[in-house]
Amino acid sequence: MRPLWTVAEVVNATGGHPEGLSDGPISSISIDSREIAPEALFVAIKGDKLDGHDYVGKALEAGAAAALVSEAHFKALGGERVIVVPDTLKALEAMGIAARARNRGQIVAVTGSAGKTTTKEAIRTVLATFGETHYSIRSFNNHWGVPLMLARLPREAQFGVFEVGMNHAGEIAQLVKMVRPHVAVITTVAAAHLEFFNSVSDIAAAKAEIFLGLEPGGAAVLNTDHDYLHVLFAHARAAGVSKVVTYGFDESADWRIVKADPSPKGTLAEVVHGGEHYNFHLQVPGRHMVANAVAALAVAQVSGEGTRAAIAALAGFGAPEGRGLTLRLGPGDKPLLLVDESYNANVASMNAAMDLFSGIVPPGGSKVLVLG
Repeated sequence: MRPLWTVAEVVNATGGHPEGLSDGPISSISIDSREIAPEALFVAIKGDKLDGHDYVGKALEAGAAAALVSEAHFKALGGERVIVVPDTLKALEAMGIAARARNRGQIVAVTGSAGKTTTKEAIRTVLATFGETHYSIRSFNNHWGVPLMLARLPREAQFGVFEVGMNHAGEIAQLVKMVRPHVAVITTVAAAHLEFFNSVSDIAAAKAEIFLGLEPGGAAVLNTDHDYLHVLFAHARAAGVSKVVTYGFDESADWRIVKADPSPKGTLAEVVHGGEHYNFHLQVPGRHMVANAVAALAVAQVSGEGTRAAIAALAGFGAPEGRGLTLRLGPGDKPLLLVDESYNANVASMNAAMDLFSGIVPPGGSKVLVLG
């Protein structure tokens, strides 16, 4: 199997200059010196509080094959086993673009005011049934997270699932032009980051920037259960998107959820699509989790994959940490169910968490909601 990168490929993609370095395999890419694996490339990114250049030595000592550093750093400190570039973030972007260009798989991009990470997890769980699937880890969805996840895209991966976030207008447009997805998913539109926008309609328009990077013939997958679907449709038409698939509880949805009932170990769900009824069980609680899962079914269908196999794959879908992760604590005679929704506190996420909480029926006990 070919390595993720070679030193020569990194040099070619970035236009960098190798110092004290010969060609060889690069098996992983990291911006964190604490997460260095053998044959890794350490990319020294300058952040708001920390500068990766201060950790180049530690990364190389930990076994990194090479480090990508800026010209300014190299002129000041020198070094070996480095690739010198004018700007390390721009170089990382170039690597992401190059990795995307050499991959021939189906690429999915996910954005939205809430539910991005959980929906991404549902999609990658389903698509992994059909082939090798690369996906964004945690919430690496910003100006350095997206190119980093792209740069890690294996050339032979059959699917790639990328989370794309934003705080300001124009950010998604820049990121999605690197990702170039075949499928663009918008989970919802709500009052998140409203301090940077005049209205929620403006937030919807910013989310709709995801359509600008769609590959020709690509599809949009949209949640119906918010008040700004018409804004998304208008932007999709303006961007030339010819295929739009909807999902949600609304009767107009192409993938219509008709049941999302709590069960002792998760949620019982039923969805209708194309006149067919599909029943399934999720190991995670909550109506919003059913919507996230159905988004994954819609993505699988527009990607040409079978619905029955996709539904079977949902048995492996679990909530990420801080996003509805359920923990069963305490002794058997005094069980304690802890639902962790601590990651996000925007209005949409809080409403979903409280909706979930209201549906929990404790067996002979009480319920406590902790907000902060």
